[in-house]
Formats: sequence, C-alpha cells, structure tokens
Amino acid sequence: MGDRVRLVGGLLAFVGGTFLAVQGRLNGGLGHAFGDGFLAALVSFGGGFLLLALGVPTTAAGRAGLGRLWSSLRAGRIRWWQCLGGACGALFVSTQGLTIAALGVAVFTVAAVGAQAVSSLLVDRAGVGPAGRVPLTWTRVAGAALAVVAVAVAVSDEAGDSSALWLALLPAVAGIGLGWQQAVNGLVREAARSTRVTTLINFGTGTVVLLVVCAIDVAARGLPSTAPSEPWFYAGGALGICTIGSAVLAVRWLGVLLVGLCQVAGQLVGALAVDVVAPAAGGQVSVLALVGTALTLLAVVVAALPGRR
Repeated sequence: MGDRVRLVGGLLAFVGGTFLAVQGRLNGGLGHAFGDGFLAALVSFGGGFLLLALGVPTTAAGRAGLGRLWSSLRAGRIRWWQCLGGACGALFVSTQGLTIAALGVAVFTVAAVGAQAVSSLLVDRAGVGPAGRVPLTWTRVAGAALAVVAVAVAVSDEAGDSSALWLALLPAVAGIGLGWQQAVNGLVREAARSTRVTTLINFGTGTVVLLVVCAIDVAARGLPSTAPSEPWFYAGGALGICTIGSAVLAVRWLGVLLVGLCQVAGQLVGALAVDVVAPAAGGQVSVLALVGTALTLLAVVVAALPGRR
C-alpha cells in the first residue's frame, strides 16, 4: 500500500508540473500582450484566488477547514508565518520578470531548479514538512544533482552570453523559497485537513505580494493600453490551482524533494507537448530538450530508490 500511495503522489505531482508548463505558456503570452510580466502574474494569481474565494468559504467543508485552521493558529499548533508559502510563489514569478531578460531562460531555470533541489533536501532533512524527517541518502543527493544536470541539458539551446550572471542569485533565492513553500503548505493542509483551504491561503498570500509589486510597477510604467480578448489567456489561475493542490496532497507521501523533482519532470514533458501541439513562433523541439527530459525522469527514479545515509 505504501508504494502504491507514493506512486499516486508522484503521478499527482507530475500532472501538476504539466499544468505548470501550460500555465507558463499562457502567462507568457499574457505578459507579452500587456508588455508587463508582473501584471500577467497578478492576473494569474488573482484569478486563482478569486475562484477559490468563491468556491471554498461557500461550502460546508470549506468553512469547516477554515475553522480548523483558525483553531490551530490560536492554539499554536501552526504559526502564522507557516501560512505564507504563497509569497514564495509570488517571489518566483516576480524574479522571472526581473531577471529573465538579462539572464536568459537557461540560466534562470538552472539557478532556480538547483537551489530548489538543495532547499528540498535540507527541508526534508530538518523535518519541516508533513512527511517528517527524511534522511539524506546517496540516492536522494544523486537524484537531485542529476535533475539539475538534466534541466541544464534540456534548456541549453536557450543559453546565451550574459554580463549579469550575479542576477542568478535572485532565482536561486526564489528556488530556495519554493522548497520551503511546499513544506509549509503541507503543514497548513495538516492543520486545516483540507487541500482546498490550503490552496486558498497560498493564492491569497501570493496575490497580496503581487499587488504590492504591481502597484510599484504601475506607478513607474503605467497601465497597459490593451488586453487580449482571447479567454484562454486568463486560465492560468485555474491551472495554478491544480498545480498547487496536487503538490499539497503529494508532499505528505513523498516529501519535498520528490514532489519538486516530479513537478520539474512534468513541467519539461508538458513543455515538449505544448511545443508539439502549439509551437511558439520559430520554435521547435530540440534533441537536447528530449535528452534533458529523459534524464529528469531518470533523476526521479534515482531519488526514489532506497539508499544508505
């Protein structure tokens, strides 16, 4: 039964990663139309939060979960700062807008995934998440390292010269936050005993952070003059709900590292599928992308193997 549950958790996280790839394409198109990546991120986060705010408190199960979370906060079983995981997601999308133009997608992705892998190993080792302490083993460390190499291979076609590599510190910090986000979201889920409530809290905190960021951005640049009329550009929030919800469920069974690796694998596979079904202008699936994706799937298998400390 344990292996079956872990398999289900891995599939959930993998599917969540594929949704993340589709969300990235939609948010990228929305940001291009707006001429403002921060505003596109706010629309995505805010749309997800609005859907959850309409759907969670209006149901008996949702209100019960919110009540359990509030009782846990009052009793000190969970701290208020453990409910701020969504701020790390907002930081991640904000760093995309700040650094990708200077760094390129390749450097940004490798810095973020590498930092997330290290953060996940340490968070699991410290027992921060609901899965408790997960010891460092050679297979887990090797799987995390292989995942970073795999992502580097997959995006190497997009690498370019950069005179501002120090900016890679920003996606690295954001990647560290993603590992912590998954752990504390799992704790919120344990307190509320509700995935929907946890996802609502995640989107709420992320939306607040992005509102502040966008207020500063709009004050400097002004509002965009046009917005796309195609409705699918505004579906990013719904896809994000699926991504966060699947991770909240899976982290209880897999720990933070395996959830992160499964999501990265799903994201690469989803990106390949999107490029095949709806290729970007001038874009095509490269051999290196296929090799990197295969190596990422191998990294998940290696990290899941039992190993010695």
